[in-house]
Amino acid sequence: MTNHPPHLNGMQSLRKEHLYKVLVIGDLGVGKTSIIRRYVHQTYSSNYRATIGVDFALKVLNWDSETVRLQLWDIAGQERFGNMTRVYYREAMGALIVFDVTRPSTFEAVLKWKQDLDSKLMLANGQSIATVLLANKCDQGRELTSNGIKMDQFCRDHGFAGWFETSAKDNLNINDAANFLVKHIMATESDILKSVVPDTISPQFSPDRPLSCSGCLK
Repeated sequence: MTNHPPHLNGMQSLRKEHLYKVLVIGDLGVGKTSIIRRYVHQTYSSNYRATIGVDFALKVLNWDSETVRLQLWDIAGQERFGNMTRVYYREAMGALIVFDVTRPSTFEAVLKWKQDLDSKLMLANGQSIATVLLANKCDQGRELTSNGIKMDQFCRDHGFAGWFETSAKDNLNINDAANFLVKHIMATESDILKSVVPDTISPQFSPDRPLSCSGCLK
């Protein structure tokens, strides 16, 4: 057993940690569970059962000198038609909205998911949470995303931070998309802290308080 010098132990204990709740939403069968399993466990199966309600996974990232824990909420596609999304969305800091490039109806549903999200959750600064669009199953075709300029404009018009073609089967762009989302979440967190924390922190402020505003749920 190795005994570390006291100053090293102190440095390790000072390593900054972040915990972010990330929603993974989109219509039934677009591959949300497959994306999460590939990202968290590096596994893929074509036989996942449809998620009922909500499922959870945890991904731990070593981010520069900090630790980022992503709590991924895999929300069933049919939940957009119910009332529980208000509860599921609470205190999320980011979202991945997924559609299936081989099924145009799932792309048409993207804006309905985004509107549902924006109508029920906002950050403490009044902004929408960071959201990235995933064009999944691109190993099967690219008809819906063949015009990248059009997709870029779609994201700008509707408040997405960006978009990625992904394939859970081929493990394409899933890590890149997640890292892109984390960067946006961390930038948002920094902006919120600057806006809510004065030069001298008031006793009422707790750095551990969630930065998403559950009180702003509509």
